[in-house]
Amino acid sequence: MDDLGTAYDGPRPARRVVSLVPSLTEALASVDRDAVVGATDWCTHPADLGAARVRGTKNPDLAAVRALEPDVVVANQEENRELDVRRLRESGVRVWVTRIETVPEAVGSMERLLDGLGWQRPTWLGEARRLWCGPVPPVSRRVAIPVWRDPWMVVGARTFTGDLARRLGLDNVFADHPDRYPAASPEQVVAAAPDVVLLPDEPYLFTADDGPEVFAGGPDGAGGAGGVATELVSGRLLTWYGPSLLEAHRSLAR
Repeated sequence: MDDLGTAYDGPRPARRVVSLVPSLTEALASVDRDAVVGATDWCTHPADLGAARVRGTKNPDLAAVRALEPDVVVANQEENRELDVRRLRESGVRVWVTRIETVPEAVGSMERLLDGLGWQRPTWLGEARRLWCGPVPPVSRRVAIPVWRDPWMVVGARTFTGDLARRLGLDNVFADHPDRYPAASPEQVVAAAPDVVLLPDEPYLFTADDGPEVFAGGPDGAGGAGGVATELVSGRLLTWYGPSLLEAHRSLAR
């Protein structure tokens, strides 16, 4: 069964899979690239994946998905719309839905998916379990993690990214907010007193010229929130839960 309890009754091993989730596309391609026959435009890894493109995660071309005659479509509760899942199922297409809010959930979900499809578990998945699913380390820094600008939004409670940060020893200053991705102005971010503001390059593309200036303070940051250090980080390493988990541990844990 998938993460929401829907049984998979397709062929095992599955030979034709459409993925509507970038993280899962990368994970599935690491095991059987040729079986991934469709993916979204946002599925950028692996870069040379030859799968047909079926538009975006929020607006997939359902006719194109059906035309690929998949054994199963892989989706995620947060990234994809329930309406699209329902329409695919109503037309006879099997859909496996994942639900992921923590790093251990991500590892367990991928193990369950691969087992369900009759695929082998790759070596990197076992290594990800070893690296990420042990005791949580003590806090070393307090952070805020904006994910959007205009309006400003940050990582809040019950998110994969927030859990990953905590497992790196980072305390998210908005972890107790009731919303998963609350609106928070730069002034509110500064008032929460993080040691550093982490600015990823996705889903919003923060760059050296777009984001840090708001928190810089002093003469160069006049008019901004002011006075908090910022670091540009890889959004893929903060938010993806496939093979990138190994790179994330090597890079972000420093």
